Amino acid sequence: MVEKLLVVDDQFGIRVLLKEVFQKDGYETFDASNGKTALEIIEQERPNLVLLDMKIPGMDGLEILREMRRQKLDVDVIMMTAYGELEMINEAKSLGAMAHFSKPFDIDEVRTRIRDFFNEKNQ
Repeated sequence: MVEKLLVVDDQFGIRVLLKEVFQKDGYETFDASNGKTALEIIEQERPNLVLLDMKIPGMDGLEILREMRRQKLDVDVIMMTAYGELEMINEAKSLGAMAHFSKPFDIDEVRTRIRDFFNEKNQ
């Protein structure tokens, strides 16, 4: 079974980069630039993991995560943030986010974390 991954970020370049990298790594990868699209993809495609940016215009990452939990969309989430905002990170973790990483990120570190996540999940 191919693992599914959703990248949610308002920055086009980040979405394209992560989508290309994860597709090359063998994951079925989707991307969304906003909360509405992200929630639709989660409902339709049921990804195994969502990489969710904290700061998105309109519905931010925390609001998307809250809505996922309200709708009982049981999907693992890793938050991405360009901001070292401890309070937001802690709230995301209280809503079930497994981890976070800061932008700018080292793409090899992100690839390793995603690979480790799926390896642990499949044991």
